[in-house]
Amino acid sequence: MKFLVLTYGTDGDTRPLAALSRALMNAGHEAHLLADGATLGTAAALGVPATPIAGDIRKALQPGSGLFEKNSVNHTARELARIANESAEQWLRAAVQVGQGCDALILSGLAGFMGLSAAEYLGVKAIGTGLFPLTPTADFASPFLPPGKIPRMLNRLSHHFINGVLWRSFRKATNEARARVCSLPPRKSLWVGHPMLYGVSPALVPQPSDWPSNALICGQWLAPAPQYTPPDALAAFLSAGAPPIYIGFGSMGGFDPKQLLRSLVDGLAGRRALFYPGWSGVNPSALPPNIFVVGETPHDWLLPRCSLAVHHGGSGTSHSAARAGIPSVVVPFAGDQPFWADRLHAAGVAARLSGWKALDAASLAESIRYAERDDVRSRARAMGEKMRREDGLATAVRAIEALADGTNQEARR
Repeated sequence: MKFLVLTYGTDGDTRPLAALSRALMNAGHEAHLLADGATLGTAAALGVPATPIAGDIRKALQPGSGLFEKNSVNHTARELARIANESAEQWLRAAVQVGQGCDALILSGLAGFMGLSAAEYLGVKAIGTGLFPLTPTADFASPFLPPGKIPRMLNRLSHHFINGVLWRSFRKATNEARARVCSLPPRKSLWVGHPMLYGVSPALVPQPSDWPSNALICGQWLAPAPQYTPPDALAAFLSAGAPPIYIGFGSMGGFDPKQLLRSLVDGLAGRRALFYPGWSGVNPSALPPNIFVVGETPHDWLLPRCSLAVHHGGSGTSHSAARAGIPSVVVPFAGDQPFWADRLHAAGVAARLSGWKALDAASLAESIRYAERDDVRSRARAMGEKMRREDGLATAVRAIEALADGTNQEARR
């Protein structure tokens, strides 16, 4: 079968979809990935056919972008919609063009509504995917709401509320793109009923019992571990002392990089650490010798060699730290990151800061001391062992084959 995979977001959003595309190819299918050009490195490394689509997610997340300025649902929805709405028509046009002849369209991220519209126009199955749960449930509140603030009786309603807020933010641009590209009628309400597959570990989010049968927690979608030989300087640093602390905030920006560095240096208090600058804009040239700067390094190789991870709480990094069996210190910025911070903290494997604005030397030092406790390390090791037994990609591929094959059988009847 032939699959078009459409997503838009950061590298952490695209990497699991590249891994899923490769897994589909390994199972004998064709897959083509559409995503932001700056996030297609993993696809290239895996040999996944890919085409960059309009937009510049890195620029959209830099200081002054507005995404990190306020911690509110409405503000986050407006900023995410602004990023998507500027490119909606171009994304839909690309999906329609590249998707000709496909058997199903797999969609994710900010391009989700364009994927659903393209599948409608092409007359193929739409299979939604996600790296955090969007399907309404009574088990927990929407990941876009502050954890612990919603009474349990309102959990399911909170999902419907947030999904509605997001739809209203995207609706105008979605309908304009549908009309211009596909001559489709305006969409009056949010799509419901299509399958949703989640590249999420059941160790962190067990399958809710009240979900429909076409919503599935698969396990993490992790690319096959590449053969990796570290640079000599990194190998020397790792062998020169105790396992270091990993610090990395991925694609996050929008903060004061000088203040961040001061907080890190003082909070570490001389501890050995690896620092991944990512998209932060931090100039690491003035760091003391106890902090080694690393470039792009496979998490599945690096994190098991570290004592703990200080990170932003993105789905991918949260999973990778837990899978490595090490504790976390989570500094959430926006979106679903507080949800993952809460999940790790509830599992007893992470210290949690209220957000990046609360990060200073004292709070970081206190959180590191918590993560270094023996009981926290023991729980982290046990969780890592459990997650390493999962095969999220195989689960997802089986589900996609069944969904797409069911559509083909209906077409043949």
